[in-house]
Amino acid sequence: MRTFIALNIPKKERQRIWRAVEPLRDRDLPIRWVEADNLHITLKFLGEVRPEKMGEVEAAVSRIAAATGPFSLDLGGFGAFPTLRKPRVVWLGVQATPEVRCLKQDLEWALTDCGFEAETRDFHPHLTLGRADTDGGAGAFRDLDALVAGLEFSSRVPVQSLDLMRSQLGRDGAHYSIVLSAKFERA
Repeated sequence: MRTFIALNIPKKERQRIWRAVEPLRDRDLPIRWVEADNLHITLKFLGEVRPEKMGEVEAAVSRIAAATGPFSLDLGGFGAFPTLRKPRVVWLGVQATPEVRCLKQDLEWALTDCGFEAETRDFHPHLTLGRADTDGGAGAFRDLDALVAGLEFSSRVPVQSLDLMRSQLGRDGAHYSIVLSAKFERA
C-alpha cells in the first residue's frame, strides 16, 4: 500500500485555499492542480508499505499522536519548488512552528525504528497546490511570479490529529484516503 503521514486541515479552509488559487487555475499553465479535497501537509512519505509492516507504522503514528497536543498552524505565502521560474511544485506555505518541527522530528525517529530511512532534506512545511508539467516549454511560467505575487491568503487552522494516508494513483490523478486518524492527546 502506498502511504504517507499528513496533517489534514478543515474542509472549510481547503475550500478557501481552492478559491484563492483560482486566478492561477484559470490561466493556461502546464500545471496539474490538486483538488481541494486532497489538500494536506505531508510530514513523511513512506511509499509502498508491505501489509505485515502496517501494524508497526500505525502503532508508531498512534504513539506520536498520543504524546502531542493539539496546535494551530499559520498558512500563507505562495511559492514553488525549486523556483517560480522553473517550478516542479506550486505550494502554499505553512509556518514552521516549533510544534510542527518537533512533530516531524518525532515521526522521523519513530519511523526510523520501524525501518524507514530518515529524511535528510530540510523540512519546509507546505500544502502542494499543483505539480508542473516539465515539458511546458520555454517561457511557460514567465508570468507565474507576478501571478503568485497578486494572490492573497492567510489563515490560522487548528490541527488535532495525525493521519496515516493511502495514496492510490489513477488515470485522473491520485486519490487519498485516511487509513488511521490518531487524535493528539497530550493536554
